[in-house]
Amino acid sequence: MERRPLGRSGLQVSPLAFGGNVFGWTADEATSFSLLDAWVDAGFNFIDTADVYSAWVPGHAGGESETIIGKWLARSGKRHRVVLATKVGKPMGPGRKGLAPGYIRQAVEDSLRRLQTDHIDLYQSHDDDADTPLAETMGAFDALVRAGKVRAIGASNYSAARLEQALAASAANGLARYESLQPLYNLIDRAAYEDALQATCVRHGIGVINFYGLAAGFLTGKYRRAEDAAKSARGAGVVARYLNDRGLRILAALDAVAARHGATPGQVALAWQLAQPGITAPIASATSLAQLAELVAAARLELDAQDHAELDTASAA
Repeated sequence: MERRPLGRSGLQVSPLAFGGNVFGWTADEATSFSLLDAWVDAGFNFIDTADVYSAWVPGHAGGESETIIGKWLARSGKRHRVVLATKVGKPMGPGRKGLAPGYIRQAVEDSLRRLQTDHIDLYQSHDDDADTPLAETMGAFDALVRAGKVRAIGASNYSAARLEQALAASAANGLARYESLQPLYNLIDRAAYEDALQATCVRHGIGVINFYGLAAGFLTGKYRRAEDAAKSARGAGVVARYLNDRGLRILAALDAVAARHGATPGQVALAWQLAQPGITAPIASATSLAQLAELVAAARLELDAQDHAELDTASAA
């Protein structure tokens, strides 16, 4: 399996990352274990999660995904085969959010305990925190890198301007810098990344591990009518956001390209992303071995110039 450098971190990652938001939510523990085993056995090594997954589920408090991954790591003995990424910053309860140094120190220990590991390969700020000076946040992350608890740091949901400021703060103070960015990006959500973030990431050599690579499943072709909202726990939101003239135009282009390659729309959608400037490893999830097999095949699919032109035209804003 191909390995791609993640920024300048020294980490080498597979061309797709498994999105751990499903663990403990739409994939129970047994299913999660089988998916993780199959992912690594297929040659992939990149797994992304967050401390807050899956606090949105009734009765959950966050930490469920990390806990399942930790149990799997302990049982499987495959920690050495995994590049493990998690995040800090989203609300985890009263007084537990943001990127203040004290909270980062507390949160990383909680994540390490749940993950049953002595280090996190990529520790990411899940949201920007305008209330904490960037130098303080970067100083706290730098201390974790120096202590060996974290190998590299990354950002998620940052604007281009704030990412530039964070990089400048690190450079001015001799601190570890963000080596990756996790933005929203896919064929239907292009503007947030392409308008400014793409140029910033390419210029600074920052790896991009975009989330919602399949637009919450829309780009697989699963949702083509309003009635399809009932197909999953997040179907109503997907249909409301993406099922419109532009979304249907994109699905039609995906269908046409997929037919030429004997592939599926979801595979084509990911292959398109993998060829975009700055992209290192789109994040995608699976809740069954069949869906996981589709992701595996997507990493090997190569599109030609005609394919890209057709998809770019269909997805133009």
